[in-house]
Amino acid sequence: MSTTATAIGVSSKRGIWGGGNEPLKASYGKLMMWFFLLSDIFTFAAFLITYAAIRVSYPAYSGTMDAFQGSNEYWPIPELVFDAFPFFHGVHMPLVFVGLMTFILIMSSVTMVLAVEAGHRNDKDDVVKWMLWTLLGGITFLSCQAWEWSHFIHGSDNGAVLTYVNSLNQVVTETIYGANLVVNEYGPAAFAQLFFFITGFHGFHVTIGVVLLFLAFYQAAIGVYERRGHYEMIEKIGLYWHFVDLVWVFVFTFFYLI
Repeated sequence: MSTTATAIGVSSKRGIWGGGNEPLKASYGKLMMWFFLLSDIFTFAAFLITYAAIRVSYPAYSGTMDAFQGSNEYWPIPELVFDAFPFFHGVHMPLVFVGLMTFILIMSSVTMVLAVEAGHRNDKDDVVKWMLWTLLGGITFLSCQAWEWSHFIHGSDNGAVLTYVNSLNQVVTETIYGANLVVNEYGPAAFAQLFFFITGFHGFHVTIGVVLLFLAFYQAAIGVYERRGHYEMIEKIGLYWHFVDLVWVFVFTFFYLI
């Protein structure tokens, strides 16, 4: 084989395998983000499948809605547990607050799309504007989740009389207010454990997303991406943020609707 042919062959191989081509026209950074999100999908799927398995192991409440009271014998009704709303103490508003949280998170995904689109146009001002709105949406969602956790932990005014086995392996009957990892007024301990773990794990992801959004917003505002000539980082963080929003839809469906 001639030297020229060999050089052409080596050059051709380098063009295919040496990093010259981008699979599906995606950069290395976006591919790595997709790989990370894929692994996280498996993690969240495992948690939600575990929730479903434990959920179906308990019988559903069969009485009337008005007579519902927490018990270790059956799974609680979510719309009777999550029925509070800030500044409306004692008003029955089933899942309204959780629905508001969901709306805020979905709208933050919309503003994230607009930020990515502005980045494709290299429009710095629009990127900064929409990133700020997305950041505010994420912070608002976390604030709402903090209030929901606080209300869930403190419980209702009347509490519930529950019989359970304490840490000394003694059967105890007492009035329980709120929820913790051992016992809760709403029903089986597993209900509170899964609530704290699954929504907390998602909230941890949202917190990381808010930090990333702030860093991207700051860098966009001072012109870092403008000097680079592209806004690919906004797109990569957008992939993560859309994933967080999508996961919440499944968490909302499994935990609050089933």
